[in-house]
Amino acid sequence: MIRKAYATDKGAITYWVNEIEPHAVTLVFLPGLTADHRLFQKQVEYFERLCNVVVWDAPAHADSRPFELSFSLEDMACWLHEIIDVEGIERPILVGQSMGGYVSQAFMQRFPGEVAGFVSIDSAPLQRQYYSSWELWLLSRMTSVYRAYPHEPLVRAGVKGCATTEYGQKLMREIWSVYNHEEFSVLAGYGYRILAAAIERDLPYEIDCPVHLICGEKDAAGSTRRYNRAWAKETGYPLAWIAGAGHNSNADCPDEVNALIAALAGLG
Repeated sequence: MIRKAYATDKGAITYWVNEIEPHAVTLVFLPGLTADHRLFQKQVEYFERLCNVVVWDAPAHADSRPFELSFSLEDMACWLHEIIDVEGIERPILVGQSMGGYVSQAFMQRFPGEVAGFVSIDSAPLQRQYYSSWELWLLSRMTSVYRAYPHEPLVRAGVKGCATTEYGQKLMREIWSVYNHEEFSVLAGYGYRILAAAIERDLPYEIDCPVHLICGEKDAAGSTRRYNRAWAKETGYPLAWIAGAGHNSNADCPDEVNALIAALAGLG
């Protein structure tokens, strides 16, 4: 993987690219809130020999810091589009975990017809109909919630909430080690705030490509399992439940998740 940076007026976005052939299938991996490119280690290791791969540290995350916290979910989608354009990628397949799935939907809303496929990993729909007013109210106020907890107990609970396996939990602890308590609280709170704002816009967020929903059976992050059940029922999108996996099902059960991604991408 080749490390690169894309400059914006708010900071530089760090991303990694592996290109095996210009016109090959391209998988773009988008980690969730407070996670970084390492979340997809097992996916990059598997797919970099099969297709083109791109993975980023989202704005204000890990190596994409310092970064001014004055952007929207749509801004993230636009920056992603610019990176994809710079790299000469046509019709990528977006693989988004949690917040990465929301970025993917914002991308498809802003740039219809440009995505060849979408894999949602422990994410949820962006349409307003799935959320209650109190859920959106709480999402907009999460910074103070995180600040109220001592850092180490917060990390311990968060690690267990994200992953069920030793590998997955160790990975998240390593990822979060780059943030102090205030940085983590502000970043997480800001991410939830722009998510709530995107949902409140009440846009169609239509998906115009093949879709596969993936969710860990033990996902304990908010109401992710409920959202996925409702999403699949409303749309008919295929939904795979990953036995024993938590919110980071791609880290807990990489082989199963990789097989689902490969099937959608035609790489099986």
